[in-house]
Amino acid sequence: MEKSAVNERMLEALRCFLNGEKVTWEDGMSAEDWKDFFSLCQYHQILPMIYDTVYGCPAFVTFPQQEVQAVKGQVIRQVMIQSRKTEEFLILYKELLRAGLTPVVVKGIICRNMYREPDYRCSGDEDVLIPKEQFGKCHDIFLANGMKPLNPDKDPEAEGEVPYYKDRGALHIELHKELFASESEAYGDLNELFAGVYERMIQEEIGGVKIYTMSHTDHLFYLILHAFKHFLHSGFGIRQVCDIVLYAESYGGDVDWEYILEKCRGIHADVFAASLFDIGRKELDFDPEKACWPESWSSMETDSADLLEDLLAGGVFGDSSMSRKHSSNITLQAVTEDKKGKKAGASLLHSLFPDRRYMEKNYAYLKEYPFLLPAAWASRIRKYLKETKQTSGNDARESIEIGNHRVDLMKKYKIIQ
Repeated sequence: MEKSAVNERMLEALRCFLNGEKVTWEDGMSAEDWKDFFSLCQYHQILPMIYDTVYGCPAFVTFPQQEVQAVKGQVIRQVMIQSRKTEEFLILYKELLRAGLTPVVVKGIICRNMYREPDYRCSGDEDVLIPKEQFGKCHDIFLANGMKPLNPDKDPEAEGEVPYYKDRGALHIELHKELFASESEAYGDLNELFAGVYERMIQEEIGGVKIYTMSHTDHLFYLILHAFKHFLHSGFGIRQVCDIVLYAESYGGDVDWEYILEKCRGIHADVFAASLFDIGRKELDFDPEKACWPESWSSMETDSADLLEDLLAGGVFGDSSMSRKHSSNITLQAVTEDKKGKKAGASLLHSLFPDRRYMEKNYAYLKEYPFLLPAAWASRIRKYLKETKQTSGNDARESIEIGNHRVDLMKKYKIIQ
């Protein structure tokens, strides 16, 4: 089966899941096709949703029983782990509330709660936004409840985002003092669009716990910009589009659509955002009426075909291959140059020699010793060459090709000139 046909089948199955239906495929899938199909679903982290939709169809008989049990085992493990993560998170969150803190939860459990089977929409971690002045107390409560910093050598007070994991547990949390990395020249200024977010926060009850989260306008805007940020890197997947579409349908009546459109135009993300909803309409049965989607959005001319192709190829966070991940050096540089009024382009130099701010993420010593940047570049290139030899799908030339193609996509969707 052609790759495009596998993509179409996955989208059909996903659409059925969202509508509470099952696929009725009679035939057309070989054992190898099913393996490719489930691998694609795993790349997009939607395996439990899709398996639930397809396992009863007549065409499933061509998938060997041994393979069926392997996939079924994966699904059961993923759902059980997600259920445990959710339980651990709610227990910890109640401790934060008891301490009088106002941790604002974004994505994650808020998005899962919109799905008919929340634990089928798996999350790698929970994202929590905390006022900077509450960070120290929040950090102490995390430690007292079995959470440990993922990077203990880093100073948590100096970081904008601090990841934690639960010792002898399943929970992972990213604790944010800011929604976007402020040091990023490509998108650090997006934080300004969420000034006053704590004054506008609301509460939702999930599992008997009242959870602080962003207002519906802020949250939908953030989901769009989170996908936008990943698009500037190496891409995002169909699950993010699902989240955006479901959020719009669930809370669209409380969303200031004109505000979001105005702000998207200000950062050249309006065509991109409209294309997400175009994908939703064509592939996921997005209901504009249910979402109170205004004409100012629906009347925009969009051609989402290339964006859909890109996100299907990229996987959930654009990490379907190392070559694709490394191509983000080119796309981020193109956006940065465009912001400075320079011509956006892609080159091997950008891929091999990123600027110091980018390098500081993996080479923390550059913050104190910036003159060691050439040594960090050399170390990075050695590591890259080692990965290239050991890892399939990791090629410098391919990274350049992907980067060039994705820069062209950004021009098509008017993100850069």
